[in-house]
Amino acid sequence: MRFPVPEHKKLVYEMSIPIRWGDMDSMGHINNTLYFRYMETARIDWCLSLNIMPEQSKQGIVIVNAYCTFRQQLRYPGDVLVRMYVTNVGRSSFGTYVTMERADAPGPIWADGGAKMVWIDYTTNKSLAMPDWLRERVG
Repeated sequence: MRFPVPEHKKLVYEMSIPIRWGDMDSMGHINNTLYFRYMETARIDWCLSLNIMPEQSKQGIVIVNAYCTFRQQLRYPGDVLVRMYVTNVGRSSFGTYVTMERADAPGPIWADGGAKMVWIDYTTNKSLAMPDWLRERVG
């Protein structure tokens, strides 16, 4: 099942991640778990740029679901160009949509995926309205 590409999305972060030899599995292509790691790396770097890491506050974002569609097999050597977009901004949540391309041949999407992020109070584990400063960054 392929998830649809969101109609409305806002580019919020982009980075290049080296493909390591050890990222490949016995089939000679990048192991499917690594695509989630690439999305996580971009998401964490973006969160660091916004200063919203969990250990720094009693509130922050958590992931409530994640998905990935594998379109072509990435292989070593090379770099993955990861672009992260924000979609579907709500009161306490927003979606992310991520594309992965080869940095040496940008254009074709090799994989895409995303996650739903929810702003919560870590002590009560309940969702809260996103702070205005974050809504301005993602909206």
